[in-house]
Amino acid sequence: MEAQPLPREVGTRPSPDAPPPQESGWTAPAPIWLQRVSLMVLVVFCLYLGGLLVYLPWWKPMWDHNALLLDFPRLHHYLTQGPVRGMVSGLGLLDLWIGLSEIVHYQEYRS
Repeated sequence: MEAQPLPREVGTRPSPDAPPPQESGWTAPAPIWLQRVSLMVLVVFCLYLGGLLVYLPWWKPMWDHNALLLDFPRLHHYLTQGPVRGMVSGLGLLDLWIGLSEIVHYQEYRS
């Protein structure tokens, strides 16, 4: 019968001289450049989408006279209501908040 290795404490990293973990589930973090690029892509996407969702419901030519929505009169009537426009704008504000929060709370994980 083989001796079982002792489990490591949660949240600890192995020493630099230790061999790579086999079954512990710990993996090395992504390179710093990849972390920064992924943050930039996420923030640009959130800010762009949030800005569209905040502005688009109140832009009359785009929202009220949309050819796609004019084909569905019941949906068009529902989407032109003020509370629905406000909910869409609220989702846009939430998306803007997520993008700005990602910038403020960014941390690099080094190996």
